[in-house]
Amino acid sequence: MDDTDLVLPRHALELLRNILTEMAQGNAVTLMPMHAEVTTQEAANLLNVSRPHLVKLLEEGVIPFTRVGTHRRIRFQDVMAYRAARATESEAALRALADQAQERDRGY
Repeated sequence: MDDTDLVLPRHALELLRNILTEMAQGNAVTLMPMHAEVTTQEAANLLNVSRPHLVKLLEEGVIPFTRVGTHRRIRFQDVMAYRAARATESEAALRALADQAQERDRGY
């Protein structure tokens, strides 16, 4: 083995740190390209919802998908965009509730 230095971009080091942190906490880590497609069950697992609920979202056009034969496939990028949008909505609702509680002197 030689003593050659390895130079990594800052974002690669941050990614590696995040991966190692998750693994140290006992969490599973999966790396997936953003353009990859996932099954309905995989997407449901990522969103922490039931597969039937996910299928309903797909059929309502909330999350785009394609069909491969009779199977639905969802782009990983679209699943993550939906998840981020839901997180933003949840944070806004929680912030509104906290503001309302403060206005009413509820101590939050």
